[in-house]
Amino acid sequence: MDDVNLVITGNPGVGKHTIADFFVKQNSSYQIFDINKFAIEKGFGEHTHDGIEIDTKILKNEIQKLELKKVLIIGHLAPYVLDKSNVEIAIILRKNPYELIKIYEKRKYQKSKIKENAGSEILGIIANDSITSFGKEKSFEVNATDKTPENILKKIQDIINNQDGGDIVDWLKLIEEKNEINKFFDY
Repeated sequence: MDDVNLVITGNPGVGKHTIADFFVKQNSSYQIFDINKFAIEKGFGEHTHDGIEIDTKILKNEIQKLELKKVLIIGHLAPYVLDKSNVEIAIILRKNPYELIKIYEKRKYQKSKIKENAGSEILGIIANDSITSFGKEKSFEVNATDKTPENILKKIQDIINNQDGGDIVDWLKLIEEKNEINKFFDY
């Protein structure tokens, strides 16, 4: 797999940047392309009370103008701003929503943002949108809950080498078992 682009996506807090840094240390020929950083540097974001809102249409157009080869692309917006033809493998990091809540609280996210992001993880929104955008054959979920970066990286390498098909992640069962759907969703 020479000169291919890999994507690491997933909800905020799942470990995208940590894993990307570990990946590049082991695969020094790869460069990191951080979608959020690029969007902010180019001024495609607007500060709101919930953080930064990114104009994904403008961002997608600008990314398509770039010559991306042998790049590790990271960001939760990947399914919305990347073209399928630019992606060889998309890794969707997943994490237990209860763990994500702790991370979001440490980051001082507003309650509405915590609920939105944790709910998105439970429903697998980014996983679904990655599969829709990049195709099932290019999209692989990896449960990062309670795993070291080294273990996650090994799993990613196994996926890249066709020795692993990724994880099947279903947080909804966990939430149902705990009877805490109201903790994550208003209905």
